[in-house]
Amino acid sequence: MNDPDSSAPEVPPLVPSGTPLNLEDFRRAARVALPAPVFDYLEGGAADEHTVAWNEQAYRRKALAPRVLTGHTGVDTRCSLFGAELESPVLLAPTAAHGLFHADGEIATVRGAADAGALLTLSTFSSRTIEEVGAAARRPWWFQLYVQRDRGLTADLVRRAREAGAGVCVVTVDTPVTGWRERDLRNGFALPSHGRPANLAGAPTHAVTGGGIHDPRIDPAVTWDDLEWLRGVAGLPVFAKGIQRADDAGQAAERGLGVWISNHGGRNLDTARPTLDVLPSVVARVDGRVPVVLDGGIRRGTDVVKAIALGATAVAVGRPYVWGLAVGGREGVRDVVRALRRETELAMALTGVASLAGLTPDLLVPHLSA
Repeated sequence: MNDPDSSAPEVPPLVPSGTPLNLEDFRRAARVALPAPVFDYLEGGAADEHTVAWNEQAYRRKALAPRVLTGHTGVDTRCSLFGAELESPVLLAPTAAHGLFHADGEIATVRGAADAGALLTLSTFSSRTIEEVGAAARRPWWFQLYVQRDRGLTADLVRRAREAGAGVCVVTVDTPVTGWRERDLRNGFALPSHGRPANLAGAPTHAVTGGGIHDPRIDPAVTWDDLEWLRGVAGLPVFAKGIQRADDAGQAAERGLGVWISNHGGRNLDTARPTLDVLPSVVARVDGRVPVVLDGGIRRGTDVVKAIALGATAVAVGRPYVWGLAVGGREGVRDVVRALRRETELAMALTGVASLAGLTPDLLVPHLSA
């Protein structure tokens, strides 16, 4: 007997076989594409990596309570930050040494971000120079700064970034020392030449005494007054990145500094609180005076929705777009950001919300079994 369906045309799949559909697919593909020590450098956190896991788990402890019959016929994810018009509230957080993951390094990243209507925050420790990235940029981008022991070098980095077109200076404040990263120690990992910081080539390295835990370049003694000085030097809006307490967020807001909630992706202090848990108290203390950006653990569009509903102005991802860079260069970065935007649009539509302003805390309820 003939199969009654044998003459029916074959329906092609919605996406080609093997195409990454979500951020976890990109992570798995990056693990295959990268040498094991390089993948560990990207994925690893401090000590037992509890905070790395907690950042993601925090989102699963919040359940969504969608509204229905709202009559909305479209979803608008657009976001504006310091003059940058973005297609969604997803930024690319600063991550070092993109040359480890793709031959084009940060050039591919800044172009992929622009293709997706997003912006890159360029790391001080980028493998391409500030000037190269600025020349390649087609949309707004920001510069992340580690304050150097050499204040002249610090001021020069900020000047270079401003002249190359950076719109904001993001100062990392949570790294007086780097974390105890056991994956790298076990692998004996050291940055190869194509991953070393191009912006610091030829810069003097200061001698360090008193225990050997400090970086010879990064200044561990930075204070709030130094950030005031930096804002004057930069001539740009300044974020304090690495805020993990409401009182510190209040200090930043009082000084007109943007607040970037981050625990460095769990790479510095293990058992630091997940960033989503910090967010409500920070938002309450800041009280709308300055923007609040949050990173750490964003893996789905529902995560974006939850963070915005709890008061974040925008969110940032780090590891996920580097997975995309490793898998597909510029196109991989673009596709990761687009995947998050698509999921965010779906989550907003399904919760009955038409714009970011409609994402409010009442859309979330505790889910303690997670």
